[in-house]
Formats: sequence, C-alpha cells, structure tokens
Amino acid sequence: MSNLSSLPLAQGPAFSPALRLGAAAATAVLTGPVPSRDRLWALPPNLHCSVIGTCLTAGDLRQVFAKLNQPDARTATDHALHGRAVQAAGQKDLAGKLLNKLLDKRHEAQIRRFARARTAGEVREFWNAALERGDIPGGYWATLTHPATDRTLVQEVFGEVHMLSHLVGTANRADITRLRLLERDLEAARDKIARQQARLREAAGEKGTLVARVRALEAELRGLQAAELAIADDARLALRLADEQAHNAALAGRLAAQDRSLATTNRRVADLELALAERDVEIAALEAALAGLSAPPGEMPPQPADLSGLTLLYVGGRPRLADRLSALARGRGAVFLSHDGGMEEGAGLLPALVARADIAFFPVDCVSHLAAGQVKRLCRQAGKAYVPLRAASAACFLAAIDGLAGR
Repeated sequence: MSNLSSLPLAQGPAFSPALRLGAAAATAVLTGPVPSRDRLWALPPNLHCSVIGTCLTAGDLRQVFAKLNQPDARTATDHALHGRAVQAAGQKDLAGKLLNKLLDKRHEAQIRRFARARTAGEVREFWNAALERGDIPGGYWATLTHPATDRTLVQEVFGEVHMLSHLVGTANRADITRLRLLERDLEAARDKIARQQARLREAAGEKGTLVARVRALEAELRGLQAAELAIADDARLALRLADEQAHNAALAGRLAAQDRSLATTNRRVADLELALAERDVEIAALEAALAGLSAPPGEMPPQPADLSGLTLLYVGGRPRLADRLSALARGRGAVFLSHDGGMEEGAGLLPALVARADIAFFPVDCVSHLAAGQVKRLCRQAGKAYVPLRAASAACFLAAIDGLAGR
C-alpha cells in the first residue's frame, strides 16, 4: 500500500512501512520484483475488526484458538472469540501468524486473481468484480493486503463493507416480514382446501346414497317389468311403473347434477392445490435466500443457483421492483434486463431486449395484455422460452430463476 498516512479510519492510525510511501506511488505501476503483500499485524489496528468479522467465521476462530490450546476455544461466545482475535491480529506472535495464515488459505483463489493487478486502479477493478460476484471476504482481504492498494482505495472498500453490514440487516427484516405474510396466506389456503374437501366428502356420500337408491329402483323396475309380463292386463301396475320410471328419471337428473357439481369442486380443489404448490416453492426459495443471509457462524450457507452465462428479461411489474430483481439475478451470475411493459418505456424496445435475452419473464397480474402478447410472439419467433409469473413479487421471480438450474 502507499500514501495512507492520513487515512481517516480512526484517530492516529499506525501504518506499516509499506503504507507510508509517498503520494507519487499511489498511481505508479509496480515494476520489477513485486513487493510482498502486507501481513495482518502490519495493517492499521482499526482495520482488524472489519477483517476478522468479514473474512473469517466463528468456526475459523475456534480452530485457531484450539491450536493455541485455549481451554474455552469450543465454548466461548462468538463475540468473545471475535474480540480475542481482533486483539491478536495486531501482534506478530503465534496467534497473529496463525490468523494471517488462515486468511491466506481461506482466500487463496482471490489472492492469486488480485496478484495480476499492478496499479491501484487495477486492484479496484478486481475488487468491484469480487463485489459483483458476492465474494466480499476474499476480495476484502486481497485488496487490503495488495502492495498496489492506496489510501483512497482502502477508504472505498472499508466504507462499502461497512454499509453492506447495514444493508444485510435491513434485508433480513424485510424478508422475515414477507415470510410471515406468506405463512399467513398459506394457512388460509389450507383452511379453504380443508373446507372444500369436507364438502367433497359430503357430496361423495350423497352420490353413494343416490347410486344405491338408483340400483334399488332399477331392481324394483325389473321386478315390475317381470310382473307386467305376468299380468299384462293390470293397469294399476302399469301406472305405478310409469310413476317409478318418472321418479327414476328425476333421480338420474339429480345424480347428473351432483356429478357436475363434484367435477366443478374437483377442478377448484386442483386449482387450489396448484396455487398452494406455487406458494410452497416461493416460500422454499425465500427460506433458502434467508438461510444464505443469516447462516449461523461456522456453517456453510446454501449456495444460490448458478445462472452464469444467462441473460434474463423481466417485462412489467412495479417500478421499484426491478432493482431488487436485478440484485437476485446478479447474485446467481445472470445478466438482468427489464422493461416496464409500456408504462413509460415504448413497446418498440421489446424486440431488441428479447433478442439479447435467453429467457423472458412477465407477471400476469402487473403487465398489459399488449406487452404480454408481444413478449410471447417475439419469444416464439426467436425460439426462446418465456415464463408467466403468478404475481409481480420478488418471491415469484426468485422461485422461477432458482428452478432454472434444475432444467
């Protein structure tokens, strides 16, 4: 690092010799033998907290302190371990060296990638790429310890990491609220299905009674027909037979009406089960995303679907939804394109967007019929897939794109 002597990260920070180079070195290209990367204890002390908290897990810290034979390495709280590690980070002793070695091992791939940088500007480009991929811990450690990193770049990455911690907390609270609303809707849907199934069982019971009655009447009718052959001159039996036939026809009509009602009920139950299955998929996608954001220390969070190389087009939806959907797509490696469905952006832009995309999405509850029809037509002409979404929500989109990986 160079020209970092006035970095406003804390009052009076102490820098290693590599951090006290003159201003002219801030933009110079590294030539000749590449200087070695900074060690953990050579960084300013006020960076140690963010490095330990961002680049290592509580499980990593327990591993280090277990190697140091500390008796409470497995039982101490995560906060206590964090404070102990921050204090050890500034010491060039066994604990500091173990922490530095573990950081290099955990983020070896990023360190090798950043090693190609020769200027602070190139280091910044590698940092932005790591930030885009979501590899914050490795990119942070590789940036802070790179010999070409200058004061300005350290300020930038420190500020971005600091703000990300706030954004993750806000996102967690919002997702928990949405999850509770989905759970409430799911419970209401299950109650409705239970009532439908009760009515279905009742209708099935009535049908069984009617079928038994029809069979009894048919048996009686056959008996009457036999009696009619035996006593053809008995008008009374003929009249009764006619009455029973009319009654049988009425029962058959009621049975047909019950069959139609039962078919309607079955279709409604099937629709409700389909809607419930879609909600379950959306809830599972949200739970997986939340698990990735709030995984307990030491546990590997679930990895999102890898959609690298795909370009996704989203047509319609509410104005402020596009940014959130774009973040979800980028977090899985996909390129995200959007069109508001004709509210402000012209329909003439859709052909070019469909041509760039691999697959198109549109929420059926928040897109014009004209835009939806145009997307379908353009996708069919180009031989590309399109996916109608149940609603204009992040949960529907998240479930849909996570489902792409399985196909």
